[in-house]
Amino acid sequence: MGRKSKVFDYSFMACGLLIQIGTYLIANHTAGLMSTTGWLSLVSGCLGVCSVCLTSQGNIMTYAFGFAQVFTYTYLCWTQRFYGEIGINIYYFATMTYGVYVWRSRLTDTGEGKVVSPRRLPLRTIVLIGIATVLGAWLTGWGLAAWTDDTQPYLDAFTTVPALVAQVLMILVYREHWFIWLAVDVLSVALWLRAGDYCMVAQYAFWCANCLYGLRRWLSFGISKV
Repeated sequence: MGRKSKVFDYSFMACGLLIQIGTYLIANHTAGLMSTTGWLSLVSGCLGVCSVCLTSQGNIMTYAFGFAQVFTYTYLCWTQRFYGEIGINIYYFATMTYGVYVWRSRLTDTGEGKVVSPRRLPLRTIVLIGIATVLGAWLTGWGLAAWTDDTQPYLDAFTTVPALVAQVLMILVYREHWFIWLAVDVLSVALWLRAGDYCMVAQYAFWCANCLYGLRRWLSFGISKV
């Protein structure tokens, strides 16, 4: 990774943080967001930006920011009664604990820093995962609609179940996780837009761009079959 890549990495992260701060200031001024939830949305959004950017870079420090973002985001979901999102963040906490171990075992020294060595899935496995994920999301949405007061059951489900799969692939260092995260982030933009939380909208919109950048970076790392 050259100097230009490093400059772009951190400029990209700074851009994401500025978007979060700017969105919070505008939303707070025009819509009068409640101080506690509004500030927490800003903090959670900034933590999320740092976490996903570091994931794109293959930097294990992504987990430090990821743990902090999980706690703040879970509280925000509780205030909106997004039960699927709450459940998945508990799952994130558990899986990230294991992810630290996996990533540490797959770090490669590039001479300018350590990054993970990714793997790739065969096409047949990708198709099977896709079918199972869509079916699981639909059934989850039906369950949320039937048995809870979830305000957006199907949208909640289709941002939750695919994210479960993407998280596992990310932790196991499969580069295909970026495609699933992109779909999740696009749907999450709609989820939080309907909820009226523009800090979260800005976070997920930035995450969409980060998915494309992350895929490009992981393709440049080189593939390991181990």
